[in-house]
Amino acid sequence: MTARSSATPAVAAKARARRGPSPQRILLHGFLIATSLVWLFPIGWAVYTSLRPYGETARLGYVSIGGTYSFQNFIDAWTRIDMPKFFLNTLIVVVPAVVITLFLASMVAFAVSRYSWRFNLGLLMLFTAGNLLPQQVVILPLYRIYLALPLPKFLASNGVFYDQYIGIIVIHIAFQLGFCTFVLSNYMKTLPRELNEAAVVDGAGVFRTFWDVILPLCRPPLAALATLQFTWIYNDFFWALVLMFTGDKRPITSALNNLKGQFFTDNNLVAAGSIIVALPTLIVFFVLQKQFIRGLTLGSTKG
Repeated sequence: MTARSSATPAVAAKARARRGPSPQRILLHGFLIATSLVWLFPIGWAVYTSLRPYGETARLGYVSIGGTYSFQNFIDAWTRIDMPKFFLNTLIVVVPAVVITLFLASMVAFAVSRYSWRFNLGLLMLFTAGNLLPQQVVILPLYRIYLALPLPKFLASNGVFYDQYIGIIVIHIAFQLGFCTFVLSNYMKTLPRELNEAAVVDGAGVFRTFWDVILPLCRPPLAALATLQFTWIYNDFFWALVLMFTGDKRPITSALNNLKGQFFTDNNLVAAGSIIVALPTLIVFFVLQKQFIRGLTLGSTKG
């Protein structure tokens, strides 16, 4: 009876393999392939445009095939706006913003997920509610609050926040903190409560329980959030354009605007510059791809 029951699934699988894929599976794969092509087409077209000189596209049109292809647009984009300097500006903003955001979010998530107190849920809702409004909606109230506070006004008059890296770093921390807190708190809720009890029995305080017990177990979601935060902050254009007055201090996404002339724009050159700017985020994703997927799926089958 046992041998027959174990052989039946294998026979059924072989029978399904002989029949071939079902129509529903074919439709699903066709839909996924079509969706992937729609998303990849603009990237492929940008790569194709960046390899062509502007003279050929002006003569034959952008929707044309043939002519010469070279990497000259990439070389011109790299040297014309001094990309290494703007990449360094971006790292000055991104690295502290990501590290501080994840550190503060993990502390808040630990407090609201591992302990029960009066304003537990309210604090979590407060942090999460900050992600409900788009950044463009809150720019005017944020600027008025910034001017109304005496201390920031004094600091701004001395150039501490406005047109400085610290101003953009603080803004990114404030806006990204809610999402990271929400994700980390949901993950920490899946960890056994006995870990806290065992740490207390061993004489560990609150911070040591957080730092030595809970935080090491949160490496997968921290890696996933680090990938997302790096991508989001790196691709920011809005806050750098609003809060940075000096063009040489702006990050790389804002520096792409320097490739556009006052009366003429070489779209082939802009396409090459955009591809160069997009490469770091792709590299970070592919390097941390395993940790990223693991962090998003870990705990999905618990409970």
